[in-house]
Amino acid sequence: MCDKDTQKDVEEYLRRHPEMSRRDFTKLATGAGLAMMMPPMANAQSVSERDVEIRTPDGVADCYFVYPSAGAHAAVLVWPDILALRPAFREMGKRLARSGYAVLTVNPFYRDAHAPVVGFGASFGQPETREIVLPMARNLNADTHFSDARAFIDWIDRQPEVDTSKGIGTTGYCMGGPMVMRTVAAVPERMAAGATFHGGGLATENADSPHLLIPDTRAQMLHCVAQNDDDNDPEAKETLRSTYADAGISAEIEVYEDAMHGWCAIDSQVYHQAQAERAWSRLLNLFDRALA
Repeated sequence: MCDKDTQKDVEEYLRRHPEMSRRDFTKLATGAGLAMMMPPMANAQSVSERDVEIRTPDGVADCYFVYPSAGAHAAVLVWPDILALRPAFREMGKRLARSGYAVLTVNPFYRDAHAPVVGFGASFGQPETREIVLPMARNLNADTHFSDARAFIDWIDRQPEVDTSKGIGTTGYCMGGPMVMRTVAAVPERMAAGATFHGGGLATENADSPHLLIPDTRAQMLHCVAQNDDDNDPEAKETLRSTYADAGISAEIEVYEDAMHGWCAIDSQVYHQAQAERAWSRLLNLFDRALA
């Protein structure tokens, strides 16, 4: 999970990789610049998109829905990282839609602010950015994760672009990791796959630790772990592995070498294209199997 200790790891990493710290993230914050961060796609489908508002028990969530322009497809619910819904996650959602999925990317901070909640080029490394997002993140908890998940899945299943005969997938980054695990537990009959990328707080000693929900789930899972997250909590992956094994649930759990917390988000200070593409390929393999 993003915190000051994680940021110290990032700053040390950037000192060792000065070429990364020289990137102009303000320019990359636009859709055109962000698209250049990812390799071109083969056989990309034409997509349509729209901004949507979804009513939840706590208000109205502003979200982004993108889907192949023809037909109905398996759906994916995307939980962004602590900087919430912004151009980078719109572009990442669009890329997933071009692979054949109807993708809903949400603003988890809708209770406090309309997206984007931070400006172009903002990073968690900036104190002023942390002052904005950390209070919003603290307003969320296991209860809000469950209620939001149910509301979003209900909305997804009412869209004509979604093939409801197929299971739903969900992905989460950073703080979105626990949201993924609670989503697959909140609506187990609909959730067929879940994936977390540098997800924080997945296996803790707290009474509401997400890993305790695993026996109540059915989804196939993928956990892509940042190297520094694993260094800081090496037992978390072992707890996940043993809990999945005891529940008889298929789960791929791997630590990504030289990949810092945040490495998969294309506007991250520590975006690592080679390892991000490797994680992306594992995600597509999971969805090919589980959402067919």
